[in-house]
Amino acid sequence: MTGPANGKLVAVVAGCRTPFCRSGSDLKDLSAVDLARHAVVELLHRANLDGDVVDEMFFGQVVASPLAPNLAREVSLLPQFPRSIPAATVNRACASANTAIALAHDQIALGHARVAIAGGAESLSDIPVLHSRRFADTLVNLSRAKSMGQRVALIARIRPRDLVPVAPAIAEPSTGKTMGQSAEKMAKENGITRTAQDEVALRSHQRALAGTEDGRLTAEIAPVFRPGADPVARDNGIRGDTTAEKLAALKPVFDRRYGTVTAGNSSPLTDGAAAVLLMSEDAARALGYEPLAFIRSYAVAALDPGEQLLMGPAYAVPRALDRAGISWRELGLVEMHEAFAAQVLSNIQAFESREWAARQLGRGEAIGQVNWDTTNVMGGSIAIGHPFGATGARITLTLANEMKRRDAQFGLISVCAQGGMGFAMVLERR
Repeated sequence: MTGPANGKLVAVVAGCRTPFCRSGSDLKDLSAVDLARHAVVELLHRANLDGDVVDEMFFGQVVASPLAPNLAREVSLLPQFPRSIPAATVNRACASANTAIALAHDQIALGHARVAIAGGAESLSDIPVLHSRRFADTLVNLSRAKSMGQRVALIARIRPRDLVPVAPAIAEPSTGKTMGQSAEKMAKENGITRTAQDEVALRSHQRALAGTEDGRLTAEIAPVFRPGADPVARDNGIRGDTTAEKLAALKPVFDRRYGTVTAGNSSPLTDGAAAVLLMSEDAARALGYEPLAFIRSYAVAALDPGEQLLMGPAYAVPRALDRAGISWRELGLVEMHEAFAAQVLSNIQAFESREWAARQLGRGEAIGQVNWDTTNVMGGSIAIGHPFGATGARITLTLANEMKRRDAQFGLISVCAQGGMGFAMVLERR
């Protein structure tokens, strides 16, 4: 395949991100807008890019602030950009940044833009806390009251239970189950052992530590400077001292009696932002940039959330490979989002199963055999962290950089998402 079936070739030119930090820790005082702006400003500096050449901007965010619901527009209003850049914020749960990148890709491929910035951000330290519906109704009625007597009567109706705050839940509205409960269900139904899950987690931490110590991961990061404190220049969830024994000692979280999913083999709640710079091939050439990689294809998929919620990648990946016109065997590198080790291993089980491919996809062969030597080579979300709206951009940047270092022709991204969705993208170096 020498070019896209439709439209222009779209290049991943550069990227930058903040450190990924556990919520409530080093980045807790920064909003998602602050984090996203920090990543984008540094991206402009590193790429030596004039903000005037940016045509569009797309960002992903999952838990939006009611004070700044369009994160992307707040970023595009930085003084480095003209006020005329259209901007949109998207939510496809954990694949939000991937979707932002796909939207930017489409605008460039269609010829509607030449240069775009896409990414995502999340501050899980700064989630909106809601009032109960009864208390919210009382506040609305208070604002409409015409006399002091009406106001006093409304206030008198308030009960202590009305004042209990309501925080956003990380659960499926359709099933009531949290993501962790769904991962536990998948582990049981697919026969994923606790030992196998802990092995994935240990590998994630060991590889992320190696990528940090040798500078590959820290090269992506724009340090955050805080008044009166040391700069935050690295991801703070990576546990270099963890061992198989320490992971095995952790108690299950979602099924305390029979479960296997623990805090150690799950991704932590995380704050962070990431952004990538996308250009048409001709724009990159005209502006003097060497692409890290090109977007060869992408695909999304969805399944019934009441089944195995986090199996979306097993359906999205073969579609993306088909659209790219390649097979799994041609992949030089793979980046799988690690929401939970149970989810990673369940999808790998499907990738490698001929019987599953026949039953679920109507295919005669398995999707492909996973090689851990080329999969998540610098760890993954279990160690690095998972700011919901930002992870997809972080994975894209990490994969593109590593493809360049290894001169890999093809690389694959796979991400599971709330709602029974999955996202996959194939990158190519030319």
